[in-house]
Amino acid sequence: MQQYVIGLGEVLWDVLPTGKQIGGAPANFAFHVSQFGLPVRVVSAIGSDALATETRSVFAERHLEAIMPSLPQPTGTVIAEIDESGVAHYTFPDNVAWDNIPFTPEMEAIARQTRAVCWGSLAQRSEVSRQSILRFVDTVLNGPGQYKIFDINLRQSFYTREVITESLERANVLKINDEELVVVARMFGLQGTDLEAKCRTLLTTYHLDMLILTCGENGSYIFTPATPDCPLGGTSFMETPRVEVSDTIGAGDSFTGTLVASLIEGMPVRQAHARAVKVSAYVCTQPGAMPILPDSVKQG
Repeated sequence: MQQYVIGLGEVLWDVLPTGKQIGGAPANFAFHVSQFGLPVRVVSAIGSDALATETRSVFAERHLEAIMPSLPQPTGTVIAEIDESGVAHYTFPDNVAWDNIPFTPEMEAIARQTRAVCWGSLAQRSEVSRQSILRFVDTVLNGPGQYKIFDINLRQSFYTREVITESLERANVLKINDEELVVVARMFGLQGTDLEAKCRTLLTTYHLDMLILTCGENGSYIFTPATPDCPLGGTSFMETPRVEVSDTIGAGDSFTGTLVASLIEGMPVRQAHARAVKVSAYVCTQPGAMPILPDSVKQG
């Protein structure tokens, strides 16, 4: 039985000043995992409009397989404005197809064959998609070598403490950036100013196997729990390479996808971390979220 890697949640088009690009964090994540030869599925919903047809066409071109029911609501779009540093800022229309993802028998079947699933908070802004996402994650088996990655991905006001808590309780890996950590620390009353202390509190409280903290140009960390051999817990830090940035869209998703693919391949955490940093830096030099990775970049 194949063991799939799933990107679960929003599929949408990033409408950029230079044109539109297919995206959505779960789709970006799945695409980058697929570039390492692992079987993936995007689980979402699209409309019955011209953008839906284009979505399926682009996925086919990229050999990206998906379970995406066609719904009466429009296919999702997001207006992305790029600032002088290449950082994207987003505006999301309401009541689009990915707000209404149904939990279908096909989704339930693929969940039972899933090795890793990655989801965020954005697609949980609606109750329909939130319940489908949680049911999918609950259907995925727990056990050694299984990854349930909550890439928190806070956007505007599309999250609540309840949404974050329910996903943390189901995850064994948390991906968060430094700005999101400030929000979560305030929301959950995490004390102190030390980033690692806050991360280790989250690791312990929610029994996580790993916490990934990205800090933009200030590098990234991977924290793992204390063990008898490592009583203070494991820490991997990598500096962010200095590159000429085209835009940062999809860079974090490529980091997560590369890290998960590398761990599934059996790489040690630090080696997988280094590979993820290398890939995400390359993605920053390319327009859009889904550039094809050269073999030289994919090498561990």
